[in-house]
Amino acid sequence: MAGLFSGTFQHEAPEPLEGPVVATVTGGTIVWFVLFLVQLPFYGWFADHGHTWWLWTCLAGGGLGLIGIWYVRKRDAAIKRAAAERDTAGTDAAGQDSAAGRGAAGKGTTTA
Repeated sequence: MAGLFSGTFQHEAPEPLEGPVVATVTGGTIVWFVLFLVQLPFYGWFADHGHTWWLWTCLAGGGLGLIGIWYVRKRDAAIKRAAAERDTAGTDAAGQDSAAGRGAAGKGTTTA
């Protein structure tokens, strides 16, 4: 049993999954608000049975979803900005390397 928790079974963590994060969080936020609005006409029944927390849970989910949308949009923009900077840096380095290579190889001359 000591070997189970001793750390002998360590392995690398898998790469994080990336997907349509902004669309997923936006969809979830819409669902929370729709659930709130659907339950709102039945507030009296929820109050009589002690279940008003259902309404407030949906409203809190929608509110937190708005914060989540703001967060994932900023994150997505930062990821795209970093990728563009990485691509620009890679293109600049490749352009300099190829220009130096052309100069040493000969400027458009051919040998027969």
